[in-house]
Amino acid sequence: MKLVVQIKLLPTPEQAAALEATLRAVNEAAARVSAVAFEHFGLRASERELRKLCYGELRAQGFGAQAAQHIIKRVVDAYTALRGGIRSGRLGGPQSKRRCKAESKPIGFRPDAAHIYDDRCLSWQIDARTVSIWTIKGRVKRVRFTGSANQLKQLAEYRKGESDLVFRDGMWFLVATLEVPDPEPFEPADWIGVDRGVVNLATTSDGDNHQGRRLDRYRRRQARKRAELQAKKSRSARQLLKKRARREARHATHVNHRTAKRVVAVAARTGRGIALEDLSGIRGRVTVPRDQRARLSGWPFHQLGEFIAYKARRMGVPVLQVDAHYTSQTCPIPWCGHVARANRPDRDTFRCRRCGFAGPADVVAGINVRNRARSAWVFVNMPDPAPT
Repeated sequence: MKLVVQIKLLPTPEQAAALEATLRAVNEAAARVSAVAFEHFGLRASERELRKLCYGELRAQGFGAQAAQHIIKRVVDAYTALRGGIRSGRLGGPQSKRRCKAESKPIGFRPDAAHIYDDRCLSWQIDARTVSIWTIKGRVKRVRFTGSANQLKQLAEYRKGESDLVFRDGMWFLVATLEVPDPEPFEPADWIGVDRGVVNLATTSDGDNHQGRRLDRYRRRQARKRAELQAKKSRSARQLLKKRARREARHATHVNHRTAKRVVAVAARTGRGIALEDLSGIRGRVTVPRDQRARLSGWPFHQLGEFIAYKARRMGVPVLQVDAHYTSQTCPIPWCGHVARANRPDRDTFRCRRCGFAGPADVVAGINVRNRARSAWVFVNMPDPAPT
């Protein structure tokens, strides 16, 4: 399993100046290479052909061999990601303004965008808690770093691959790639069904409820502030909008990490697997009122599922995805199983119209997810029929 660990650098003023000059120089060079790529290849930049055009110029400008290679690779990767976004429809249809704008000009690079380092440009001294790093002003040695005991242990045992130099909010970080071996998943004694939603981020079949009301209030407050800033239409307002967007994303990510950690911890402690609803394409299947569309489309359903999956994988907890249709409208009693929209008279309540079973709607949905996982697991592990 590939993971990343974020290590905070503690450079001296002279070292920080060298790092800042390096980021500025490599991103300016990447912007020039991007312009060449767009002029000669459009959006289909080839690393081999682009190297023929730009490698010599980059070397003449004082960049090392590896730095020049990484600049060219960053540009090619950026155009590859743009083509993938266009193919998937994330930039809209062929006539959308966003897609036309992206296709009409070269990809730009922010002056402080992250830059890639491999082991030829960056060396770690874990025991001394220092790094030696290439800069445009030469090799800078003994740059101090800090991190938690767990981060440093993982860095020493599992670091493998490239690291990114990141400058954010006045601080320097190295984001290192780890190759952590996967533990063998255990045989689950049972399953925990998890229902994901807006009001309740995650509700399990055990009745544990991880509410999303505080996050919802936070996002509504941020939306009001965002509307006020958008109305000003000034440069400083646009800068504040970007800063607020990053802060809101970090907050939602923190809440999802915390929720996923709790769910996985219960599953690992009780020897059970985790069953999730397959919510692929939910935004296309669900019809919501106009005033709630932004609320639904901006909700991090997928992120929470990804966090649960990767945390479970690290703990050896099996994860199973099941069909999400009608989980909150189906009676969980095995001999009943009645499905009807009327079984859910309001958002929070489930009441079966046939047998009278009642309970919290999200808990009932979690129980149905668990029951479907039980059936799916039995079917998957069914022995092959004997040959005739």
